[in-house]
Order: sequence, then structure tokens, then C-alpha cells
Amino acid sequence: MIRFPRRAEEAMQVLQAVLFDMDGLLVDSERLWFEAEAEIAADLGVEWGPRHQESLVGGSIGRTVDYMLALSGPVLPAEEVARRLLDGMAERLRANVPMMPGAKELLDEVREAGVPSALVSSTNRALMNRALDGIGRDRLTVTVAGDEVGHTKPHPEPYLTAARLLDADPRHCVALEDSPTGAESAAAAGCHVVAVPSVVPISAAPGRTVVSSLLDVDLARLRSLV
Repeated sequence: MIRFPRRAEEAMQVLQAVLFDMDGLLVDSERLWFEAEAEIAADLGVEWGPRHQESLVGGSIGRTVDYMLALSGPVLPAEEVARRLLDGMAERLRANVPMMPGAKELLDEVREAGVPSALVSSTNRALMNRALDGIGRDRLTVTVAGDEVGHTKPHPEPYLTAARLLDADPRHCVALEDSPTGAESAAAAGCHVVAVPSVVPISAAPGRTVVSSLLDVDLARLRSLV
């Protein structure tokens, strides 16, 4: 058995960073996405319901566009469908950025403790920037948008990128996610995962803690997971 000096051993056990998803985790935006998607689906002649949203939660805009056009056929170019979706979401976020219960409090607790943090989202940079106006840019150390990585969730690249930007070891980071897609991405990167299901249920698993709300999470609990 390898024995490390006490200080080195303690350093290995320190929470190095907290990584936050955005839609459905910090921002109550899944309902806004549903509205925007249903609006575009109607233009495409497609009936849109909760089962469609459940198939897409946590994914990228490209995945949503491909899914819609697979249902409707080539009614519109993919670029036009994406533009309409993004414009619809931008308009909704311009009016309001609704935060999830406990989100601001947890962000502030992490920041005030001096623990680095990241926003890691499948949403593109333009929409993320609009959401950050409501979240508060100073609450986060770095941000990683979906159009800034080569592979989006469930691939581990978004979380590996965030950890690299923070000079943190993913194995000593905790990622908070609301979707199975995001939880898979964070786990594949090596992070401990706190799942706060929104639209789709998430089951417990090794290295994953499931809670009902961010109100059930504080920094002490996050530290205990590392």
C-alpha cells in the first residue's frame, strides 16, 4: 500500500472545483426550450409533446434540429431551424432568466469560499451570455459553451475542458447536472456527480448522488463527496 505524506494526502482529498450545468440545473429554462421547440415544430408541421423534449433534454442544438427534421422531413434547411430556435430562446431569456430554487445561494457559497467554479453547458455561447446576465458572471470562474468544444455531452470533453481551464483534476471536482446526458458526460470525465433531475428521472449510481433540489445541497456536502 502506497503511503503519502499527510499534507499530500490531504491535498488529494480537497474539492478542487465545482462544475455547474445551466439549463434545468441553475436556470429554470427547460420549459422555455419546450415553448421554443413547440413553436418551431408547428412551423414544420410536427406535433410536439413532453416525450419529444424528454428525448432531447441535456443535448445540443444540433441534436434537436436533427431530431425535428427527422420527424418533419426537409421542410426547412437545418440552419434555418437552428436560427429560429436560438432566436426564440434568446427572446424568452431577454424577458426573464428564471433561476432554480437554491441556485444563487449555492453559487454564492462556492464563490465566497474561494472554490473555483465553471458553467458547463450544451447551449451555445450567444444564449449562454444572455443567461449569464441573470445568473451573474461574477459568480463563476470560467464558462464552457456547447459550440466551444468538438464533442458535446454525453461526451466527456465539456467537463474535461472546464477542469483544464481551472487547472483542476476532474477526479477532485463535483459536477451538478439535471439530465442523464449531462450526468454521463461528467462521470465519463471522472467527476463526482450530483444529479438534480428536472424533466427526466436519473437513477442513483456509483459516484453519483441524486437529490430533489439544489436546496438539498451545500458546500459542505459537496466537499464530503471528494
